[in-house]
Amino acid sequence: MSGISLLKRVIPPAFRRRLDWLLRPLWALPRCIFILLGECPQGGVPHVFYGHRRIPDLHDQIHGGLVKFQRMQDEFPNSPRRFNVLYMVSSRMPYGGEQVARCARKKGARVVWNQNGVAYPSWYGPGWEQINAPMARLHADAEYVFYQSRFCKLSADRFLGERRGPWEILYNSVDTKLFTPAASDPDPDHLVLLLGGTQYQHYRLDCALRVLASLIRCGIKARLLVTGRLSWVLNEVEAGRQAQELVESLGLQGLVRFLGPYTQVEAPSIFRQAHLLLHTKVNDPCPGLVVEAMACGLPVVYSSSGGLPELVGEQAGVGVPAELDWNRDIPPDSETMANAVVQVVRDRHRYAQAARRRAVERFDLQPWLARHREVFAMVLR
Repeated sequence: MSGISLLKRVIPPAFRRRLDWLLRPLWALPRCIFILLGECPQGGVPHVFYGHRRIPDLHDQIHGGLVKFQRMQDEFPNSPRRFNVLYMVSSRMPYGGEQVARCARKKGARVVWNQNGVAYPSWYGPGWEQINAPMARLHADAEYVFYQSRFCKLSADRFLGERRGPWEILYNSVDTKLFTPAASDPDPDHLVLLLGGTQYQHYRLDCALRVLASLIRCGIKARLLVTGRLSWVLNEVEAGRQAQELVESLGLQGLVRFLGPYTQVEAPSIFRQAHLLLHTKVNDPCPGLVVEAMACGLPVVYSSSGGLPELVGEQAGVGVPAELDWNRDIPPDSETMANAVVQVVRDRHRYAQAARRRAVERFDLQPWLARHREVFAMVLR
C-alpha cells in the first residue's frame, strides 16, 4: 500500500477533503511547468487539453466528467502539452485547476468551462464554500461556459455568482448508436427496476428498496438492480452489510441484485436488463445515466428536482413532486414513487418509445460534438 493510500485510510474524510483542496496547487506545479514548456498551436483548429494527463478508456470504471472526455477523444484527442483550448468540467476539475488555467492563458490558450452542479449545505455539508471558491473563479474567468442544464445555471448563479461572459445550456449527450433498446423483454415474469449511478447517499438506496417493497405488497412481481459502489460510509464492507440488512428487514431477499461499478462498454447491456430507471436522487444537476437509460428505451421515474424534469420531459417518464431546499435533502416519498412506477407500467411501451425518441432527438452525441467544435473555433478567433 502506498503512503498516499495509507493516509487516505487514517485521515478522517472531512479533514482529508480540506487538506486535498489546500494541497492541490502544490500538486499542480509539475503540470504547470509541463504546460508552459509546451507549444500553443496557432490558427482556428482546436487542440484540446482536458486538464488531466490521461483520459481513461472505455474499459475503465469511471463516472461524471471523465465520461464526457471519453466521448470527445475521437473528435478532440487529449493534448496535455501542445494545446490552444483548455476544456475543464466542474465535476472533475483537475488538481490545481486555477493554476492550470492560469498557465494555459500565459501560453495563449483559451479556457472553456463546463459547469455541472455546485457544493451547497445539504449535498456537501461543512466546507461547501471552500469547494465553490476556485470553481467560482474559473466559472467567472473562462472565455465560454457550458451549463449542463437550467438547474446548473440556477445553482451557479446562486452559489458561484452570475456569469458576465458568454454562455449557453448544453445538456449531456449519449451515443444513441451504442446505447440502444433491448431486442427482447429482459424478464417477462418480473418488472425490473434499475437504480443506477454510484450509491454514495444512503437515502437513494433506502428509497428504491421501499419502492420495491411497496410494489411487492401491491401484488406486482418486481425486482431491483443496483449499480455502483456502496459508499455512503468510508468502509464499503460496512456499507454492504447495511444494505443487506435493509434488504432483509423489508423482506426483499432474492429480489435485489447488486451489480457494482461498471464501464462505459458494459453500460448498455446493464440498461437492457431493466424495464425502468428509478432515479431517487434529489437535485441531480444533469445525470448522464438518465439520458443513457432513455436511449436504451427505459422510462424514468424520478424525483422532480434538479435537472431531471428538463431531461425527461412529460412523455419519457413520471416525476414525483419535490421541494427545492438547499439546506437539507428531502428524499422522494417511496409510496408516491411506487404509484408513479405503476402509472408507467400501465403504458410502458408508449413511455419507452418516448424515452428513446427524446434521447435521439435531443441528446445525441453528434450534435453535442458539433457544438463543441463551433464554440472552440469561436473562442480561437
